[in-house]
Amino acid sequence: MDVTNILHMNGGIGKCSYANNSILQHIREEAIIRVYNSIHPRCLSIAELGCSSGPNAFIVVSEIIKIVENLCKEMNHKSPEYKVFMNDLPENDFNNIFKSSSTFEEKLSNEMKSQIGPCYFYAAPTSFYGRIFPNQTLHFIHSSSSLHWLSKVPEGIEKNKGNIYISNTSPLNVLKAYYEQFQKDFSLFLKCRAEELVEQGQMFLTLLGRRSEHQSTKECCYIWELMAKALNDMVLEDEEEDEEEDEDEDRMRT
Repeated sequence: MDVTNILHMNGGIGKCSYANNSILQHIREEAIIRVYNSIHPRCLSIAELGCSSGPNAFIVVSEIIKIVENLCKEMNHKSPEYKVFMNDLPENDFNNIFKSSSTFEEKLSNEMKSQIGPCYFYAAPTSFYGRIFPNQTLHFIHSSSSLHWLSKVPEGIEKNKGNIYISNTSPLNVLKAYYEQFQKDFSLFLKCRAEELVEQGQMFLTLLGRRSEHQSTKECCYIWELMAKALNDMVLEDEEEDEEEDEDEDRMRT
């Protein structure tokens, strides 16, 4: 099953979210500084991959622009223009994103108490498991908590009955199928982004991982086991209701 037209990223700004993780913010800031100091672009092109449509859609973009604006002040440089590409799958609510983009520049300028460079926003409604942009057009690519989603359901997992992901009961061929699909997707992702980045551009990715060597460890799979159990219970409940309806119909016929 192809998930391109079904899924999209979900928003979140909780205390444990990426947006509020100070360690990641520091690493990202260093990456942005390297880009600006190496290139000094007159127009900085940024791509937010898996942008979602919630309240955090512009958080990282805002932080990137703040870093660049502060660098410009320190170096007495004129602020660059900002070209921002918001990417997610076609079913994402891009209308919600661009409703707030019209006031983005004004709000950020007020927050920084100085006029920032002009900001231009564009939608890129497609899967990032393929080319999105022309060769060497992006200075900075960012993606957070998106790459654990595969481009499609792996083939050959029919025997993974009662599960919607890897679990303790999954046969070895299911583990291999998920591994091979992720390897294929991630390799394609990196190849495409390498072609889209300018020389000395930077890419900053965060994705789910696990400490354990076991693929079905609870630190990454437990939530899917709970969801599978809930879905199975719902299916059983529907089947029982259908059986009761059939019995009632049989009684009426007799």
